[in-house]
Amino acid sequence: MNQPIALFSLVAYLGIAFAGVASAGKNLGEAARRDYDESLGALFEYFHRNPELSFREVETAARLAEELRKAGAEVTTGVGGTGVVGMIRNGGGATVLVRADMDGLPIREQSGLAYASTRSQTGPDGSEIPVMHACGHDVHMTSLVGTAKRLIANRDHWSGTVMLVGQPAEERIGGAKAMLADGLYERFGVPDHALGLHIIASGPTGRISISDGSTAASADSIDLVVHGVVSHGAAPQNGKDAVYVAAQIVVALQSLVSRELNPLEAGVITVGSIHGGRKHNVLADEVKLEITVRADTEAVRQTLLSGIRRIARGVALTHGVAESALPTVEVVESTPPNENDPATVAIVKRAIARELGEDAFFQLKRDSMGAEDFAYFVETEDDVPGAYFAVGGTPQAVLDAAAEGGPPAPFHHSPFFKIEPLESVVTSVRAMSAAVMELLPTK
Repeated sequence: MNQPIALFSLVAYLGIAFAGVASAGKNLGEAARRDYDESLGALFEYFHRNPELSFREVETAARLAEELRKAGAEVTTGVGGTGVVGMIRNGGGATVLVRADMDGLPIREQSGLAYASTRSQTGPDGSEIPVMHACGHDVHMTSLVGTAKRLIANRDHWSGTVMLVGQPAEERIGGAKAMLADGLYERFGVPDHALGLHIIASGPTGRISISDGSTAASADSIDLVVHGVVSHGAAPQNGKDAVYVAAQIVVALQSLVSRELNPLEAGVITVGSIHGGRKHNVLADEVKLEITVRADTEAVRQTLLSGIRRIARGVALTHGVAESALPTVEVVESTPPNENDPATVAIVKRAIARELGEDAFFQLKRDSMGAEDFAYFVETEDDVPGAYFAVGGTPQAVLDAAAEGGPPAPFHHSPFFKIEPLESVVTSVRAMSAAVMELLPTK
């Protein structure tokens, strides 16, 4: 064999070999499925069996940190309480934040799964509370680990920094805010993009829903306390009936949505709890209302919040409550609306289409004003562009049967909640890994 031919053959061979390596690296589907069989499936079952309440995710955070370290990330724990941050640094370039929430819910699981939670935990009031992953956060954490594995295995296909965030207390819309207050962006850098996903029981496995604009409403939890003056129930003129005043406030609050909002703008005010009084024939001197307020825009949100204060004060004054005893209104938990950035969505959607196919997308029917504190990662003074998308968690056959009159797929926050874990995790890993690599191209 003469030398030029041999050299040509060697170059051709190396080209084929390197192409094979690149192909193997980009084949996220096979690799993610292999990861699931080897470790992610067992990790998902661990998380599902061992849920923990908001801001009490001690063991969960420790296991997530351990798995991210094993994958090759540089891990910091205790951020914002139980928060976990895993950094993957891979040369120059932008930074992408990828978030997974960690907390379970105070629900006794009745799913019938072999790996169902039987766990209880001490709640904020000191009582033992059953806990369940009834919203898919076990999938989110598992896919975060899977994404870390795929990104580290594919270092040649991207350049930059990935910030992997295990966030506490999403169910109490407080964990993201706590991590930022603990210096998340000051300590680890302000990301150029923020990504999040949520498994959705009403969506078919293997498919993704992503769109521009509002993806989750704002949520404000309000404690409203009405004050009265005690008197005999047979002589109400001698007191101020806090129950009566509270009842008038409850009814009047609905006028904010029906008469002060544009009919084409969405808003919800729900009084979820009302407690007051001690006896049949004694006027109550105090009534406590617990209220949730939802809106899709900051303008509507502020209209509702300021209106609640105005109505509470106005109704009390109308019924003769003294200025010194007017109702108190306190926002105890809150998150702003979540808005997807159109440019980031376009990039993420292109990456997912390339990885999963153009037919991978479905249109998620929005039928509630659920909230999501992922919004805090993007709605900061740094104005981080973000994209938040849904991953289907129920086999299409189950959804079809439900549409034809069969049993519905158990929805989120139900004791019967369950999703199909294998395809949910694998699809999440593929979609998120592809999105990150698309946002962090090699130079």
